[in-house]
Amino acid sequence: MSDRTPAGQFFDAAIGLLQRVRDEEAGAVAAAGTLLADTVAAGGRLFAFGAGHSSLAAQDIVYRAGGLALMNLLAVPGAVGVDVTPATLGSALERVDGLAAAVLDSSPLRAGDALVIVSLSGRNALPVEMALNARALGVRVIGVTSAAYATGTTSRHSSGTFLKDHCDLVLDSKIAVGDAELTLDTVPAPFAPASTVVTAALLQAVMATAAADLAARGIEPPLLRSGNVDGGHEWNRRVFDQYADRIFYRR
Repeated sequence: MSDRTPAGQFFDAAIGLLQRVRDEEAGAVAAAGTLLADTVAAGGRLFAFGAGHSSLAAQDIVYRAGGLALMNLLAVPGAVGVDVTPATLGSALERVDGLAAAVLDSSPLRAGDALVIVSLSGRNALPVEMALNARALGVRVIGVTSAAYATGTTSRHSSGTFLKDHCDLVLDSKIAVGDAELTLDTVPAPFAPASTVVTAALLQAVMATAAADLAARGIEPPLLRSGNVDGGHEWNRRVFDQYADRIFYRR
């Protein structure tokens, strides 16, 4: 019997979205994993960026047990999460023209690297300019966004474009405009967002693909192990030492 409680309905909605991205984004996930593997094999570095709650999925693939050690967080002070006061400042910074260029100019990103940009709406100036300027530097860009926003909203960038318009590859999270899966007559607004669940799963699928791809080429994937298992710290220390010039969160 179906669980019609709000919790059950949310789980059903999240599972349905996961099934959609599994089936409909399989080709894009495979291509993104190959792009990351190509970058690692060629000596490039990996970066991830997200603003606001989109940063949660980006952070989930950085310094992560079971993940690639070479994935670095490209942080924009004040825009990475809700750890600023007021929290609304982060949303305001996403709409500031020119901020992305300043961040990239002071970052270690260079031609041959790969950058994953997570933005649910893809409509704000920061993710759009981040992608546009990164590609101008010769960086390969993977965008993770909801394609629905490009038809259901207007861009906030002066060009009128969205994140998806400036990427080498795009992963569509299938999240509906508004990011709320449930409605009730007794609740005045839609509620229960699923974008973090779906986007995090999409990116972990990409990382798994990249690791397997590297192994198939005879390259040991630079994976991290949990520090809470015996030998984990020793394993990670070896990986950190081997790839010290491509890991920036250790400095």
